[in-house]
Amino acid sequence: MWAEDDLCPAVPSCLDSYIAPIEGKVYRMYHGTSREAAVHIKVNGFKRSSVGMLGSGVYLSRDLQKASKYPLDLPENQRVVLRVKVNVGKVIKINYQGHPLQKTWHDYGYDTAWCPPNCGMVSSGLEEDCVWDPKRITLIDEIPPCLQSTEDPVEYKIYTMFYGTTKKDAEKIKEFGFRQSGGILRQGVYLSRHLDKASTKINRDVPIQQRSVLKVKVNFGKVIKIDNQGHPMKENRQDRGYDTAWCPIKFGIALSGLDRVWNPRRIAVIDVIRPK
Repeated sequence: MWAEDDLCPAVPSCLDSYIAPIEGKVYRMYHGTSREAAVHIKVNGFKRSSVGMLGSGVYLSRDLQKASKYPLDLPENQRVVLRVKVNVGKVIKINYQGHPLQKTWHDYGYDTAWCPPNCGMVSSGLEEDCVWDPKRITLIDEIPPCLQSTEDPVEYKIYTMFYGTTKKDAEKIKEFGFRQSGGILRQGVYLSRHLDKASTKINRDVPIQQRSVLKVKVNFGKVIKIDNQGHPMKENRQDRGYDTAWCPIKFGIALSGLDRVWNPRRIAVIDVIRPK
């Protein structure tokens, strides 16, 4: 199991979705919304919704997967996930439909209502939190969308990706940045589109407790697709002005597909993810 960790003391601790939040503590959570609404939130802050499963409040989740599915009525390319830090204040657990305080918890002095995963409150079975006072929520940043395994990247767009390494090297990368390495597409930085694939790239001889996966955001720049072993641009793409090369899975150049970024400065670390 992999869980996000902190980059520095200024970044709040994560709340594992299956662990009850501790009253008065600050946690990192996520809010899924539209691109238009995200701009409004950045300028004016969050506002309570008037309706919802837990009544009025700002709906958040510790589970990024859940947050990324909202709003449900919008296509994926129109959604945005905002990463926030939340002072949860006094917390109540609402773990079944019809709970006597399901929508009136704030009237009894609670600041946050928490629905544990798989409690029957949410059809997806994923964790949810409702915060009454928007002033308890501070925006950290906006999370770029992740690329799907077979999706063509859009040029000059920013995406979330993953890089598997050791705990020691992760600290060096955070301090000094990425460096190019060699490979089937020559010099550059190899990245994975999925956390699980990045975690398998770490040398198996490294003990689990010494492994890390870096979550990064990448500006792809000018992109070229390398879709066969004899592609004329396979080894000299940078000479023609391309910033990123990617190999689709179905063409068999790499078993899990491949994305390689030429300039390490196009990559910025978002988080460190470590095994638990």
